[in-house]
Amino acid sequence: MTHPVATAEQHAHELAALELVAHPTVRTAYGAVAETWLGRARASDAMRARFDAAYEEVMFSAAVWSSNQDPLRPKVTTITRLAHEVDGRRIPGSRWGIDNPDSVYRVVPISGDERYEIRGRVGEHRMTENYFTLWDAHMGTVDVLDGRRMHVEDDGSFLITVDPAPAGGRPNHVRSTSQAHELYVRDVLLDWGRDDPNAFTVERLGGRPARPAATLDEQAEATARMMAHFASFTGKLSHGMYKAPENHFSLAWTADHTGAMRNQVYVAGRFVLAPDEAFVVDVSDGGAEYFTVPLSNIWGTTLDVLDRTGSLNKAQSLANADGTYTYVIAAQDPGVHNWIDTDGLLEGILTLRMAEFPDGGARPDLSARGRVVRLDRLDAELPDAPRLDAAGRAAQLAARRTAYLRRLPEVTA
Repeated sequence: MTHPVATAEQHAHELAALELVAHPTVRTAYGAVAETWLGRARASDAMRARFDAAYEEVMFSAAVWSSNQDPLRPKVTTITRLAHEVDGRRIPGSRWGIDNPDSVYRVVPISGDERYEIRGRVGEHRMTENYFTLWDAHMGTVDVLDGRRMHVEDDGSFLITVDPAPAGGRPNHVRSTSQAHELYVRDVLLDWGRDDPNAFTVERLGGRPARPAATLDEQAEATARMMAHFASFTGKLSHGMYKAPENHFSLAWTADHTGAMRNQVYVAGRFVLAPDEAFVVDVSDGGAEYFTVPLSNIWGTTLDVLDRTGSLNKAQSLANADGTYTYVIAAQDPGVHNWIDTDGLLEGILTLRMAEFPDGGARPDLSARGRVVRLDRLDAELPDAPRLDAAGRAAQLAARRTAYLRRLPEVTA
């Protein structure tokens, strides 16, 4: 089998997106959107220094996503990846919207007037969390299929049907409506070195498309619109975080709109530290099989997750003796195992996500609280937190990189 993410279709799509961002319409929008976003953001000097790299990713993601929006010619495209090379050409990263570093995000355009079949195969090691969510044009849920619990044949293959008819005995059916816009697929890798993303393709059933494909100029206009939308969407997310008090970590909600996943719990906040401070987060997961603690900048891209611990999930963390977890968010290594590295930033956004709770929902002990602690007080404040020396840290980071590259095989060094 080919790689489930680095497919020939994905590579062709990324190379086409490179050409798209060079189109005059897109180049004009590139400058205009940046000027508007920077004018509204009121970014600190430290965050402004991160803008150019983050902006390249957000805008390239808009090109990748917007160029797979034709439900008469659907493709499977991965929309959130780190930078890599294809045929000797540099492909920018495509993170945006405060992504989850554990997730492989893929999209398939869908029309409620059409019928589709998605054929695929699960990996040897199934994921703890995997959802096929049918969205409307505003990221609201139309229907959802739990990929972890879907019917799979003995050989690992599966068939998902998508159309407006009732299931009628079809085991993996996603029922569309006139509001259907696209299928948004989250493959969430809890154990990066073990969990396998699904491999799948899509086929629209029926005759020839009733309308021609978009011209390059039309596609460039669509990309320019999505660039502006991505900047606006992310700006509103960050503005919402920054309206809350700094170093106050207690906002929690569940949702199935504006991109949030139904049946997840989100805890979000922002930290602002002095050079001699850390932000300590205490987590009791309420029985969640999955949770993750990632950091992002105000531009909506997560920090360095390949060569630094810019995020940690449940499998990557060590628990306290009582089963809770303690994380130390700091710009310098505090010598604890559960260090979330800010990559030099003294401010940022923290979005903890929990999912896959027991039947009946989360246990009453579900909680996440943050507090500022001076670095020279960490040993006294956290006497029992699992520690890690320099050799252990190097081994942790080496294993992390190797595990991540399983989903990014284009990077070989």
